Amino acid sequence: MNQTKILYVEDEPFLGKIVKESLESRQFEVRLVADGGQVMPAFEQFRPDACVLDVMLPHRDGFSLGEEIRQRHPSVPILFLTAKVQTEDVLQGFRSGGNDYVRKPFSMEELIVRLQNLLKINQLPATINTQEGIALGNFRFFPNRQELRLGDAPPRLLSHRETELLALLASPPNANVTRKDILDKLWGNDSFFNSRNLDVYVSKLREYLREDASVQLLTLKGVGYRLVC
Repeated sequence: MNQTKILYVEDEPFLGKIVKESLESRQFEVRLVADGGQVMPAFEQFRPDACVLDVMLPHRDGFSLGEEIRQRHPSVPILFLTAKVQTEDVLQGFRSGGNDYVRKPFSMEELIVRLQNLLKINQLPATINTQEGIALGNFRFFPNRQELRLGDAPPRLLSHRETELLALLASPPNANVTRKDILDKLWGNDSFFNSRNLDVYVSKLREYLREDASVQLLTLKGVGYRLVC
């Protein structure tokens, strides 16, 4: 059985060694790169299943790397590691193609859980036909391709986490989904930081779905959400 391959980019030698060895002890195959300028050649040679990127790197920062990786390989999950914790930093990480964001210092258990969540794209709800897609109003959602289509317009490519969230809300549509259930299933727990991440993704999905007035992502105060279509 092939090991899951992780491209890990970190310029602090001690931290890099600890995290690499910890991931390998969990049966991940890890390629450690310390220089931002060497990441893309390493990516193309290694072809990872997921990327863990530090933000502050020599020669090239993690956000710009995330953008290039996302453009070249839209389906590869990207997790940013950084000491930056301001809301704008989090938003920049998501705009740069990130699926998740872990603050330094972090526990290895948290990192493992978040990585495992990012790698669950093939375990979407069984009620969704991943080949034919699922109808959401005039949209058609293809979770296996991470696409949201509206008529003959070019498909909108969704991030890994956007796909997971929309799949959960659409399984089935018009059903209540609690906020805690979303946080537990997609992020591993309902911490304040994860809750902020969820708010960002809900806003992004609402922006996409606004193109069809018959589809609404409703907030149910004190409960969670309902995707109405």
